Amino acid sequence: MLQEKRKDLDGERQKRLLQKLVGELSRAHPEMYYLPTSVIALQIRAHIARGGGVSAEDRALLQRLSLRDIEVLLSLH
Repeated sequence: MLQEKRKDLDGERQKRLLQKLVGELSRAHPEMYYLPTSVIALQIRAHIARGGGVSAEDRALLQRLSLRDIEVLLSLH
C-alpha cells in the first residue's frame, strides 16, 4: 500500500513538472500550442536531456517516463 501511494505521488509530481516544462517551452515557442502532443513530448524529452532548468532529482524522475508516458500525462491536463 505504501508503494502504491509513492507511485501516485511520483505521478502527480511528474504531471506538475511536465506542465511547468510545457509552460516554459511555450513562452519560448508560442507555436507549440498548435503542435501535436507527440511532437511536444519529443521536445520535452530533448529539453530534459539538455538539463533545461530541471534539478537532477526532477530529471531522474522524468527520465523514467517513455515518450508515450509523457504524451498520456500531457493529455490528462
